[in-house]
Amino acid sequence: GAMAAAGRVLGLLLLLLGPGAGEAAGCGRDALREELLLTDVNRSDAGRGGCYAMTSWWARLQGVTLPTVSHYRLFPKALGQLVSALGVKELHLALTQGFWRTQMWGQPPLQAPAGAELWVWFQPTVTDVDKAWKELSNILSGIFCASLNFIDSTNTVTPTASFKPLGLANGTDHHLLRYAVLPREVVCTENLTPWKKLLPCGSKAGLAVLLKAERLFHSSYHSQAVHIRPICRDASCLAMSWELRQTLTVVFDSFSSGQGKKDWSLFRMFSRTLTDACPLASESKVYVDISPKNKEKELLEVTPAPTSVHEAIVQGEKRTYAVYDLLSPSLFNTSRSLNVQLKWARPQDSLEMPTPILHAQRYVGGYGLQTGQICTLIHNTHPYRAFPVILLETVPWYLRLYVHTLTIITKGKENKPSYIHYQPAQDRRRPHLLEMLIQLPANSITKVTIQFERALLKWTEYPPDPNHGFYVGSSVLSALVPSIIAMKDVDVEQSPLFTSLFPFSDGSSYFVRLYTEPLLVNLPTPDFSMPYNVICLTCTVVAVCYGSFYNLLTRTFHVEEPSRGGLAKRLANIIRKFRGVPPL
Repeated sequence: GAMAAAGRVLGLLLLLLGPGAGEAAGCGRDALREELLLTDVNRSDAGRGGCYAMTSWWARLQGVTLPTVSHYRLFPKALGQLVSALGVKELHLALTQGFWRTQMWGQPPLQAPAGAELWVWFQPTVTDVDKAWKELSNILSGIFCASLNFIDSTNTVTPTASFKPLGLANGTDHHLLRYAVLPREVVCTENLTPWKKLLPCGSKAGLAVLLKAERLFHSSYHSQAVHIRPICRDASCLAMSWELRQTLTVVFDSFSSGQGKKDWSLFRMFSRTLTDACPLASESKVYVDISPKNKEKELLEVTPAPTSVHEAIVQGEKRTYAVYDLLSPSLFNTSRSLNVQLKWARPQDSLEMPTPILHAQRYVGGYGLQTGQICTLIHNTHPYRAFPVILLETVPWYLRLYVHTLTIITKGKENKPSYIHYQPAQDRRRPHLLEMLIQLPANSITKVTIQFERALLKWTEYPPDPNHGFYVGSSVLSALVPSIIAMKDVDVEQSPLFTSLFPFSDGSSYFVRLYTEPLLVNLPTPDFSMPYNVICLTCTVVAVCYGSFYNLLTRTFHVEEPSRGGLAKRLANIIRKFRGVPPL
């Protein structure tokens, strides 16, 4: 298992420009909250220890007439102007390096596919959604120093059932939604730096001081995200506000870092400690998951002593967290820095984490370079509850799907989807889009297969490394998973940030969005060295043959008669005679 230290900073700024409690009308009121969540995800398969860190920044801008954003004390101006100018209703951007291994690390609070993912809901007032989408991707490409400018019609789809709004929504006209994934995008420090600059305190104070690029990218999994959505200002929901969440999720493997221990601390993971909270933050906390990891209900030991202990139902399981409030005056009394350490009460050889109720795998089947099939395995490990799941498949146009070969098998029997939406691809214009609502029986494995044929591209359409293969984006699964423990509605203002991103309708289930592995498919590839060989052979033949013929046809021959020589030759012979050398 890997030890994943998850600190999710919710960079969500709600700027309230309307009148607030005790404030004059017209005054803005904004708020900033930051959190670090640390969770140990030990596994028994290799006896390895790891920690998952998720950092979240949450900022709220209240009292704003949507989609206007005009107060920039905390809310980043670059994103605020972007939302206002292009009529954005919701924006979700994730840049991820690595793949979240659900079976090993458990269900994450927020998962993202490998590469770059962008999905946006536009306002109904936007007349040309495609134009606004193209302009938005280009601007975000410049802000985050990413290759989002490669998003075009060939990798953009409009889902009809997936990716419903996470914030307030008067209507869900799917024509206002755009979704795209760049699975080949490589995330590095040039993407992290502009992401940190969006924070009100940057990386100079608060939890962001832990964001050392050298440590963050020396990890098994790294994902940074930005979420913008409209939410209710209060419980009555008479006014709306903008919310910005910035999240960073990292999985550290203590073995790969050369430590070889299951015990961990902030300094071991980040090579830094916490010294103070962000002065602009109204809340700055560190949550450490100390829930029992085995049947003996043995708690993990944390030092120093936490400020308080918080219990919550997270993803259907009861969790216990040690809470460190960075705004508490007593926290930094004894020391100028906070280095949270976690140790086991007694050595543990192995720990079995519970298998997630919903998880999936995806792979490419078949042989050769002409045909193949995409196989997706969806697991429902709940012992007695069945539930539906929405499966979204986005396949590039150069893999020509045969929809009549689509098969869904569960427990050896055909499983007919209750809803299916398919949009065929157009060569060099748009990809395939397949959405299905599938019922998953209890304790079952559902296999979804569909065959495809590989297209032969033009030689100018191949990338510089065509033999590496072509990437196919991850499948997306959305479901309301049954909860083992009854869940209560959470108060966004009081609950931890990592529990309030996805809403749920009742206490019997919770929402989960999963991503499978991206696929790497080989296409028929021509021998790109042949043009070079032909050029070399042709030039050699032309140079040798044509040059020889040209010399024979244009050269003039003259016969030169021998002469006795001039004065110089006679003088030379005289000198050679005196030297005893034969004459010329």
